[in-house]
Amino acid sequence: MTILVTGGAGYIGSHMALALADRGEDVVVLDNLSTGLRWAVPPAAELVEGDIGDEVLLDGLMRSRRFDAVVHFAGSIVVPESVRDPLAYYLNNTVKSRALLAATVRAGIPRFIFSSTAAVYGNPVSQPVYEDALPSPISPYGSSKLMTEWMLRDVHAAHGLQYVALRYFNVAGADPQGRTGQSTPRATHLIKVACQTALGQRGALEIFGTDYQTPDGTCLRDYIHVSDLAAAHVDALAHLRRGGESGIFNCGYGKGYSVLEVIRAVERVTGAPLPVSYGPRRAGDPAAIVAGASRVRDMLGWKPRYENLDFIVETALAWERRLGQRNAA
Repeated sequence: MTILVTGGAGYIGSHMALALADRGEDVVVLDNLSTGLRWAVPPAAELVEGDIGDEVLLDGLMRSRRFDAVVHFAGSIVVPESVRDPLAYYLNNTVKSRALLAATVRAGIPRFIFSSTAAVYGNPVSQPVYEDALPSPISPYGSSKLMTEWMLRDVHAAHGLQYVALRYFNVAGADPQGRTGQSTPRATHLIKVACQTALGQRGALEIFGTDYQTPDGTCLRDYIHVSDLAAAHVDALAHLRRGGESGIFNCGYGKGYSVLEVIRAVERVTGAPLPVSYGPRRAGDPAAIVAGASRVRDMLGWKPRYENLDFIVETALAWERRLGQRNAA
């Protein structure tokens, strides 16, 4: 059997493609390379360059292989950008996901794993937030992902498609073996930007808002190592293959760190102070969000290996150094 990984030339998708290839799975990556990178696709995987909204392409591709599952990462992910350009996010994250789901149903592919987000919760009334909390997204990004969750629920009921939707908290770090990492030039992930600042690639790290109702006034987030997140997808696939129930699972460690705590972690790892500047709050940013993360462990058997903020920073920093060398070559 073969696994179709959409967006597999991107940050999280390339880690998933590696995780599957490491386990001997046959992997086909579908990516339009708008933000993904050809070299990020593992050598053992086949790359098909194309868009998930192209139903003619999808039908032909799905007829040409016997796919066991679709693992769907392709999409847009920058919260403030979604506030500025909501229609682009509803097109890329919702409309095109609908096209992918329709092709999956037509092809009779039995399993679907979806890259969702904790942004569906908005500003939770209590922490940690569990999967049964009422979704209340405060950005078009969160809304666009929630709509795809609804489509999955309804397609499951109508057509029997088995699915897992994984609601990511803040993904960070890089492959511990240095094979791939966050490589998008204009990425906005805090730990990546902090590492770039530590390496002198940015003048200062801007902190957006210091007046939140959190212990130190800065945003509080649950950071998960990208390789642990990929492992959760592998566990989700195994769960569905053994006949497990479809459902939604949070992916986080259940521990929150503020922006200032992340900065201190980067300073510990580098042994040098990090230059910072201060700006206003960004649109769409909740004050705090931490995962209630027991369900993914109990039902999928997920056992994270890299549950340590300093290690997450170490792998992110190592990747930024490697990426700098690659770009300079």
